[in-house]
Amino acid sequence: MAAEQIPDRPLAVFDIDGVLADVSHRLHHLYARPQRWEHFFSAADKDPLLEEGATRLRAALLDYDVVYLTGRPERNRRLTERWLARHDLPTDPLYMRSDDDYRPARMMKRQVLRKLARTRTVASVLDDDPAVVDILAADGWPVELATWLPHSSTLRDAQERRGRT
Repeated sequence: MAAEQIPDRPLAVFDIDGVLADVSHRLHHLYARPQRWEHFFSAADKDPLLEEGATRLRAALLDYDVVYLTGRPERNRRLTERWLARHDLPTDPLYMRSDDDYRPARMMKRQVLRKLARTRTVASVLDDDPAVVDILAADGWPVELATWLPHSSTLRDAQERRGRT
């Protein structure tokens, strides 16, 4: 299901993991040594939907064009699109981390937002990563921290130090 975009409508930007998708069942792959990243990402198709995030996304669709901005690697695009479709959510536009990008999530997302803002107004950003929210807020973006799924310290380490999600 593709989202139909109207060029003059502002954008509402949604993260996926921790905002729409409950990743808690797959965090055990990151506790392992060495961390099992491929297992972590391949299990994403089993993520339960976070109703709070889905409700907010559906409400945003009334006034905004919704885009996804996720730290998931590009190689998981099909899995992510299938997951979104299974939960009756638009499947695009979907901005993902390139497979060889290991920067912290906050840096990757900041760059993508700056690029989006060249041609569109960004009305809101919803993310569960406090580091992402902090840097975007410091830049003046209208960002909100999603708090309905506690942010894992393991996931924070993955996003900030390892640039993996």
